[in-house]
Amino acid sequence: MKKFRKVLDGLTTSSPGGTMGSPSSGSAAGTPTAAPTPKEIDIQETLVSENFQMCKTVRHGFPYQPTALAFDPVQKILAIGSRTGGVRILGRPGVDCYCQHESGSAVLQLQFLINEGALVTACADDTLHLWNLRQRRPAVLHSLKFNRERITFCHLPFQSKWLYVGTERGNTHIVNIESFILSGYVIMWNKAIELSTKTHPGPVVHLSDCPKDEGKLLIGFESGMIVQWDLRGKKADFRICYDEAIHSAGWHHEGKQFMCSHSDGSLSMWNLRNTLKPFQVTFPHGKIQKDGRKESCKPILKVEYKTSRSSEPFVIFSGGLSYDKAGRRPTLTIMHGKAITVLEMDYPIVEFMALCETPYNNEVQEPYAVVVLLEKDLIVVDLTQSNYPVCENPYPMDIHESPVTCTAYFADCPPNLIPILYSIGAKHKKTGYSQKEWPIAGGLWTLGCNTYPEIILTGHADGSIKFWDASAITLQMLYKLKTSKAFEKPKPVEGRAADLMEEDPFAVQMVSWCPQSRILCVVGISAHIILYRFSKYDANTQITSLEVRLQCESEDVISPSDNENNPCFSESGSHSPQTHHHHPASPGSKTPEGNKDTIPCLKVKERMVRVPPGYQAELVIQLLWVDGEPPQQITSLDINSAYGLLAFGNCNGLAVVDYLQKTILLCMSTLDLYGGADPYQRLTRSPRRNRQSTSGLTELSDNQQSIDMERSKSPTSVKGPGRKLSLPTDLKTDLDHVNGHCTSPTSQPSAGKPRVPMVPEGPRLTRRGPGRPPFRKAQSAACMEISLPVSHTEVGYASRRAMLQQFHGVTMYSHDEHHSTPPYSWTDKESRENSFSRSRSSSVSSIDRDTKEAITTLQFGESYGRKNDALPNPCLWVGTSLGVALVIPMSIPTDHEERMEVPVTMGPSGTVLMLKGSVLRFGFLDCMGSLIQSPYEVWRDLNGPEDPDRVRKRKLVHFSPSSSQDSCGEGHLAVVCSERQAKVILMPSQSVLFVHNITESSFVLRADVVSVSNSVCLACFCANGHIMTLSLPSLRPLMDVNYLPLTDMRIARTFCFTNGGQALYLSSPTEIQRITYSQEMCDNLQEMLGELFTPIETPEAQNRGFLKGFFGGNSHNFDREELFGEASAGKASRSLAQHIPGQAGMEGMKVAASGVVGDLARARIALDERGQRLGELEDRTALMMTSADVFSKHAHELMLKCKDKKWYQF
Repeated sequence: MKKFRKVLDGLTTSSPGGTMGSPSSGSAAGTPTAAPTPKEIDIQETLVSENFQMCKTVRHGFPYQPTALAFDPVQKILAIGSRTGGVRILGRPGVDCYCQHESGSAVLQLQFLINEGALVTACADDTLHLWNLRQRRPAVLHSLKFNRERITFCHLPFQSKWLYVGTERGNTHIVNIESFILSGYVIMWNKAIELSTKTHPGPVVHLSDCPKDEGKLLIGFESGMIVQWDLRGKKADFRICYDEAIHSAGWHHEGKQFMCSHSDGSLSMWNLRNTLKPFQVTFPHGKIQKDGRKESCKPILKVEYKTSRSSEPFVIFSGGLSYDKAGRRPTLTIMHGKAITVLEMDYPIVEFMALCETPYNNEVQEPYAVVVLLEKDLIVVDLTQSNYPVCENPYPMDIHESPVTCTAYFADCPPNLIPILYSIGAKHKKTGYSQKEWPIAGGLWTLGCNTYPEIILTGHADGSIKFWDASAITLQMLYKLKTSKAFEKPKPVEGRAADLMEEDPFAVQMVSWCPQSRILCVVGISAHIILYRFSKYDANTQITSLEVRLQCESEDVISPSDNENNPCFSESGSHSPQTHHHHPASPGSKTPEGNKDTIPCLKVKERMVRVPPGYQAELVIQLLWVDGEPPQQITSLDINSAYGLLAFGNCNGLAVVDYLQKTILLCMSTLDLYGGADPYQRLTRSPRRNRQSTSGLTELSDNQQSIDMERSKSPTSVKGPGRKLSLPTDLKTDLDHVNGHCTSPTSQPSAGKPRVPMVPEGPRLTRRGPGRPPFRKAQSAACMEISLPVSHTEVGYASRRAMLQQFHGVTMYSHDEHHSTPPYSWTDKESRENSFSRSRSSSVSSIDRDTKEAITTLQFGESYGRKNDALPNPCLWVGTSLGVALVIPMSIPTDHEERMEVPVTMGPSGTVLMLKGSVLRFGFLDCMGSLIQSPYEVWRDLNGPEDPDRVRKRKLVHFSPSSSQDSCGEGHLAVVCSERQAKVILMPSQSVLFVHNITESSFVLRADVVSVSNSVCLACFCANGHIMTLSLPSLRPLMDVNYLPLTDMRIARTFCFTNGGQALYLSSPTEIQRITYSQEMCDNLQEMLGELFTPIETPEAQNRGFLKGFFGGNSHNFDREELFGEASAGKASRSLAQHIPGQAGMEGMKVAASGVVGDLARARIALDERGQRLGELEDRTALMMTSADVFSKHAHELMLKCKDKKWYQF
């Protein structure tokens, strides 16, 4: 340790340029540099590149933009295709697999190879794919690309290896599933129709084989023509020319009649004995008008005709409603006998499918449920009950119930937290579901051995927060909190005020949660913060309200003399901020000038309210309107339960609240935090005055530190009052509306239309300060999609500033450096030269006046506020958008009673650290390289029953930097990461030990100090899609993977890291994608995933009986191989379709399948199938012997009867 101290002393005396400087040049990924560090500094770093690997783990939520549906009735698994080429395969809870087509084309249709562990997908690029499901991660075995025809419909008969493919030209092709090669057998459209027909029949919209005879194929054309094709005779048995277009058809299981749905809202029934006209035509929803005509109805898009032994057949269809009522909900109609039930859906119906007991189409179907795929939901209707209830969905399909606006991910939570949240959340679950179990129960999933409690928090546009159990790569709803209940309901307004009112005033912007103390802090879009405490008991409580006036009020120009005369650090509240306790004037009050002032955006409930168990609101903090200007949105937040403090900041300044005493400790503008230690030359302005141009820049005094202020002009800076935020013109904005409305992230309300409080009273203001954009509508993370040009070298936004403006609606400036000279200069000579080296044009001056230095990150912890501190103290680390890190020490009483009465004192210490770009994250390590956790308070239920033996005092857990060392006063390491750079700084000497330029061509979106493989590292996600990990404390690059380019704002808003090498983001407005960058988890992922295919015996077909078998024809003797094989049908044209082999052949993929479906399982299946065939042969032999005995008996009886009769007696 003595050697270590000497080394640290040597570092503190090194030149400032050597310790604080950064390398003059760096690669795109950045190069680590360090001060002269002798070999005596030896922190054992155990992480190496082999510990990291990037891969996707699981995707949760509802498939975005679904297009197709399929169900395997034997395996009981469901597949959903999407418009983006994704396929979700669902089974029992835990069995959830996501596959993606490389082409990204929309999935048109899905066909399971029933009980074979395979799936056929037909995509919009006219390609068929065969997926192998006998492995935990499905893969494509074969692909077949059609070159000259467009695929419109596919049909695969049960236990057949020949797939019928209908095309847009009206032709029907046949594909061998095993080899994925086209057969030479083709049903051409001109042969299917009559020779006298003069028009083209249109695309094929339906294909199905006759249940009575598999050699008969029913072909439906869009124009209304129906043809039954004899596959053996290669001719049409009958042709039907109907007046209305056909959308779908369904067979009766006996194969003697079928039903069609048409575009005029009618259903037609046809009998094979007479195909000249339908024997029944019905308009289920068409009423007879006064003039005797049927009212026009919408098309019936799909119909299913299912029979039942114990009751009348089921006719299930979608659509068919009359046009007379506008705005009617989409419906699913169930006709059972004479009863007609109409089920209204919340969203349009994409597809539905009846679930039946048997996979054979020639048996009584016995439907028991209907799966309905909606645009934004998946429901299952129970057909076994007369009221048709809905089964409870076990999947997390309601993530997008309200658009997701933020996420938080917590790994390795306290183990008792999940059961408590689940028990409280279960009391508020919906009722009225069917008692029947969820029918999609296929696959196999077991809880892994390396699991630990994980919780995901999602904030939503309606102000709700959902807690999800994310343990063992599953997702289950635990608890839902509605933050809007802390406020009064907004009064309805009319006219122009309604247009200016916030659509989602309670939308959640960010959350800060302490799992140990169970304290939750929520930031809303209306510049409000709500603090919640957790309790297992209900209580009567009154919410305390604090109102903060956090507005910049500095003078237009700050001269050196003015700055010197001011004290370095003022008392709390002495500058711009003015705080208001309790409730000031109501939102409808007016100031004498007619402007809004000291008015919050929302009104907190003042009365005593009864709150249920769970999270209960204790404190609400709101920023106030000032002179008709709405408060700027909050950009950073941190809470510490051990200190009892809450800190937040925006582009105007910083505020610290003591939530135990319900008082405001500190409320200062960002500039006031520096005092005399401000390293920048800046010109500020008052938002309340008209700005005047200044021709020159003000120099700082010689005793102040200065840095080079060469800045490139920001494309996002606001240059005048009422102007829009100007993003690069190549940014194309595309908004996805999910359960609500969102405005463009780059759009602003027109000048003179600021956001006003939600009250009908008060003047309609048209004034707002320069450079201060008004409040915008709540921007959901699910609603932002921005298409970016691929040709740019910098993928994503031009700078982080452009993105931050979309985040918070404020103008920020980040100090970016692109110079060959050292960017940081601390000598007086260089300070003077750099201060005069810039252009003094009015345009530069206007940029300086308009820029705001926002508080971008906050972190409480035990640290050293000053260089001469011997012991760590509670501190608040503050990071700004100009790359400045400040340390604010605090004095907190340790005694419980004193803590509740004696005020906490705090003030800036003068410690200023500089980085490139906005500061994103702080982290603390001890001198052994271990992560120092923030202190916390052990949770205690304040609403619990009174117990005299229970201690009511707070129990605190501290992690001091010196707790893991032999002696005190050794200091600790501070890890500071900005959007371009990372530094490891030794405290309290403030010496920079290591510096790493993370990126030069892009910027970091998210960064965090996380634990991986029993060690720690710095994880970063850049806007160009790179995910990087750096060792700590040496900042060596360990992993750099080009994973996901930032193509939309949703990813930037929701991406977050957590411990254990995991991360997540919102991959679509309705889905959460979880990923891992840990090699250990990638190795164990195969065991954690569920099995999609399990060995199940195929149900036996029912015995048809002797008479049906004798007189039923030779339907089961139909040999498709003999008919469609190359020997008889020949080869198809090579130019018609192109075969594309998958990564491995069928046999190779079967051998590669692991888990339960291994070699032994396949051998067992083969034996079962062989035994099944032998059993079927034995049954057939016995049936033939029985039939022969019956025939012999009848013949003998007939012989005896006729034996004694004469010839004339017959």
